[in-house]
Amino acid sequence: MPRTKGSKNKPKTVTADFATQIAEKQSAKEALTAEIASITANIDTLKADLKEKKTALKKAEKEVVTLEAKKAK
Repeated sequence: MPRTKGSKNKPKTVTADFATQIAEKQSAKEALTAEIASITANIDTLKADLKEKKTALKKAEKEVVTLEAKKAK
C-alpha cells in the first residue's frame, strides 16, 4: 500500500475564547491573593501571641527558680 503524500501535522483550529479564560484566571488570582493576605495577617497575630506567651513562660520560670532557692534556704 503506498504512503500518502503530504504532512499529516496540520494545524488544528482553535476556537477558544481567550477573554473568558483570562477573566477566570484573573478572578482565581484575586481570590488567591486575598487568601494569602488573610493568612499573612493570621500569622502576624499568632506571632504576637507566641511572643507574649514566651515572655510569660520566662517570667514564670524565673519565679519558680526564686521560690526553689527560697525553699532551699
